[in-house]
Amino acid sequence: MQTKHKVIFDTDPGVDDAMALYFALAHPDIDVVGITTTFGNVYVEQATINALYLTRIAGRHIPVAQGVNVPLAKAAGTPPDFIHGADGLGNLPSRIEVGGKAEVESAAEFIVKMARQHPGEITLVAVGPLGNLGLALKMEPQLPKLLKKVVLMAGAVDEPGNVSPVAEANVWNDPDAADLVFTAGWDLTMVGLDVTHRVVLPSTFFARLAQHHKHVAMDTLSHAVNFYANFYQSIRPDLGHACYGHDVLAFVWLVAPEIFETQSGRVRVAKEGIGNGQTMMAKLPIPYPQAGWEASKPETRVCMKVDAEACSKLIDATLSSNWLQAPLSN
Repeated sequence: MQTKHKVIFDTDPGVDDAMALYFALAHPDIDVVGITTTFGNVYVEQATINALYLTRIAGRHIPVAQGVNVPLAKAAGTPPDFIHGADGLGNLPSRIEVGGKAEVESAAEFIVKMARQHPGEITLVAVGPLGNLGLALKMEPQLPKLLKKVVLMAGAVDEPGNVSPVAEANVWNDPDAADLVFTAGWDLTMVGLDVTHRVVLPSTFFARLAQHHKHVAMDTLSHAVNFYANFYQSIRPDLGHACYGHDVLAFVWLVAPEIFETQSGRVRVAKEGIGNGQTMMAKLPIPYPQAGWEASKPETRVCMKVDAEACSKLIDATLSSNWLQAPLSN
């Protein structure tokens, strides 16, 4: 019998982050042992509020540790409120009272503590800018040996970027942290736009789930997805009223890697100039004269193709299951 994936979820919720969180809570093979928050889709304080709210309305008490609020080196930007809403969840008209407070320790401290307490057991799934992992690496250089694996929703190899022609948002938000993470030497999988742009989820998909469950958590997610789909409809009307799955695919990879095709190679990140945030992958075993591609650099497993239909069916089956509990009270 397969043991559960013990996961720390590093996130900036965010609509697709909320999707990913609920998939993780619903899936029987995933045990979310902690959540760490970062700036990205929202300011980090709002990310923490959202992580506490989303877990507690679903009836779960999960430790939430607040993380970085700015990039390691790049100047801080402004959250994209036109994509996720000012509150990250499509500007919810109201929120029920569920309470909850963040941990005293920082996200990086929480990651290091948990990795030391459970060596070789914890998978870190990161779907936002990667500053928390970067700081945790600086605190504990042995972290790549202490964590079981790391899965990132980040980057793009062949697919065009979503914040520039070559850059994906999470990497672009903190390219210095991303390059640190890609060169650290853990068991690393990149689930980027090459596959997330293949999985399009209609807003009706989430409306149906909300109708099925009749629960505040799925009502909240459906509301958020409607806002998110409005944005996508404005830039990609060919998709209909729908959105990309993005972050949820990191967890789909974890439980169903067989529906993906991967390629391994060294991945580096452009940290300045017009290519800022670009994830570059060495696909050929060439001894490049350009520094930074040496054989000593670790490789990343990169998802290049996905069975989109199988992915959508798994998301549907998982979120349709009987996983929700009564919201927690203060």
